[in-house]
Amino acid sequence: MVPHLHKEILIYLSLGSNRGERLLNLKNAKRLISSQLGDIHSISGTYESEAWGYTSNNRYYNNCISAYTKLSPFELLEGIISIEAQMGRVRENNRYTDRIIDIDILFYGNEIIERPGIKIPHPRLSERRFVLVPLLEIAPELVHPETHLTVREMIGRCKDRGQINPV
Repeated sequence: MVPHLHKEILIYLSLGSNRGERLLNLKNAKRLISSQLGDIHSISGTYESEAWGYTSNNRYYNNCISAYTKLSPFELLEGIISIEAQMGRVRENNRYTDRIIDIDILFYGNEIIERPGIKIPHPRLSERRFVLVPLLEIAPELVHPETHLTVREMIGRCKDRGQINPV
């Protein structure tokens, strides 16, 4: 994958795992992100949460990270899908299922991108406490480019009451 951007962009990603060795899965994902996508700038603590959008007995471990990348948004998405596949994730028709690893692009600088297969900022991030709680830790004043709300303001308005616990 040859990046075509010349400057680095600060991105925010959400990582989740609820199958296998969850902490090791998150660690391996961060290692692969660092070696293939860009330099990691900050990493939240790890949080445990219930599955969101479907029922599962397996609880998730979640992190948020920020990183600097020279990849375009589309190259970044391709790289993420590649990392998930390298780690053994099998995508199942856009359904929510248990997974070894799930990596979502939350923000790509302050860009707004809406094209087939990619929407940035992530369209459901403000509905998900399991994303907002770790994101609050590393970027409380980050402003959503569409809603103009900070992460702190988004978590205050979030209707999701799922239990999020530090690991």
